[in-house]
Amino acid sequence: MSGNTIKPAAQRYAAQQTGAQHPQVTIAEHLGVRTLHLSSEAIQGAMRLAMPEQIELEYVQQMMMWLLFREQAPHIVQLGLGAAALTKFCYRQFPAARVTAVELNPNVIEACRSHFKLPPDDARLRVMQMDAMQFVCDPANRASVDVMQIDLYDAAAAAPALSSPAFYQACAACLRDDGMLTVNLFGDPEHYAANCTANLEALEAAFDAVVWLPLVHDANTVAIAFKEAPAVDFEVLYARAAELRLSMKLPAAKWVQGLQEWMCDTQ
Repeated sequence: MSGNTIKPAAQRYAAQQTGAQHPQVTIAEHLGVRTLHLSSEAIQGAMRLAMPEQIELEYVQQMMMWLLFREQAPHIVQLGLGAAALTKFCYRQFPAARVTAVELNPNVIEACRSHFKLPPDDARLRVMQMDAMQFVCDPANRASVDVMQIDLYDAAAAAPALSSPAFYQACAACLRDDGMLTVNLFGDPEHYAANCTANLEALEAAFDAVVWLPLVHDANTVAIAFKEAPAVDFEVLYARAAELRLSMKLPAAKWVQGLQEWMCDTQ
């Protein structure tokens, strides 16, 4: 027998990343909006300078659509920091919640601290420089998360950096029984349909119910996955959307309309 041992998937993935050079971050500004880029023109995050605590990009706003189904979440996790829009928003809007962000690239974390007003870690906020696969495969994180938001892309941004059935199964295991997950499914136009379909199939295998909103921007589809399928009353959802518009300035009525369109298309 060989002296080599077979490593778990998370360890094998981490070993492949060891020593890998992290993409450098570049910052741009146009018409009052600061954007974050990783060695390419692809926008990895944005912040309007006049409203740094608000979420600027539409698809990132959609990542908050779990708010249609619950008002609070004791522990919120972001996999992929981007320009820290979701992390800052959740930290400010939910003062009783713990917020954890997981980001592999230390250059991104530094840029968010210095250019995107990400506050320092404290008793409620923790930004971890580590691989997302390691986080979700860590037994210490099992059944500890109420809401998970996933936006994982490398510099090329051709497809989600993590999208395997094993990854989404591990994400589901991190959630509590009533937990929810939102994920941005972006990709290059040539392979977008195939990548999106593969991700949705992997999500459907790991969760009780999966729904997605109509595509926005160039190729952003945001999906929401439930460990337990919720009861859906659109009158209640529209009322909740009106509350979110007033309290958090989120265009939540569009999300409800998108969910209705999805339901009509799938019936």
